[in-house]
Amino acid sequence: MIGLVSDVGLKRSLNEDFATYLEKDEFKIYVVADGMGGHNAGEVASKMAAEKIVKYIEENFSFDIEEKLLINAIENANNSIFDFSKTNEILNGMGTTVTACLMTKKFTYIANVGDSSCLGIRNGVIRKLTKDHSLVQELVDCWSISEKEAVNHPKKNIITRALGTNDNVKVDIFQFSNGEYNCYILCSDGLTNELSNEEILDVIEGENDYIDIANKLVLLAKEKGGRDNITVLLFGGEI
Repeated sequence: MIGLVSDVGLKRSLNEDFATYLEKDEFKIYVVADGMGGHNAGEVASKMAAEKIVKYIEENFSFDIEEKLLINAIENANNSIFDFSKTNEILNGMGTTVTACLMTKKFTYIANVGDSSCLGIRNGVIRKLTKDHSLVQELVDCWSISEKEAVNHPKKNIITRALGTNDNVKVDIFQFSNGEYNCYILCSDGLTNELSNEEILDVIEGENDYIDIANKLVLLAKEKGGRDNITVLLFGGEI
């Protein structure tokens, strides 16, 4: 069961988010990308990133190299976006965040670049599994501001890593046992900037259908302001 909704929100005229997934017997791959607001062709970068990652996994999947596969796929997408950005001046500076989940028969791998998130839910507990690559997160890490101050910080939208803006990219990767979480949510910051983890969990615990959950999360984020594009990709925790 999959729940996938992407919405432009209330303040933007263009949806620069993109999400896609592929489920096969050997693996499942899920991706959410958020084109960098204010940069050229953010919507192109996010679509390229998500589709390139899924295609790379599909064409190169092997159990022997699965622990490296997701990083390789994201690095390949980064190179493709960066090279494409140099083909036309109006594309210069295009970039995107990405959060992705590769689920195999051995493990579940979560990777991210930027401030799109992966949340894991199990037995009534929700946990953020990725760590934002953002200026505000760096300020929190060095104790310059508190977690509470970070929520509404005026520089919250400044990210420190992205795909496509350089010829190399550093990818964070996290490994989990299959079934360690009942379900996962990949989302752009348009969701997490409007809703707390507790608000997200309340919606999940009130519904059984993943599509209904995704729709309700997007609607609630819009009720809270909808200041950015909002994308939610919800899926189960076992292959």
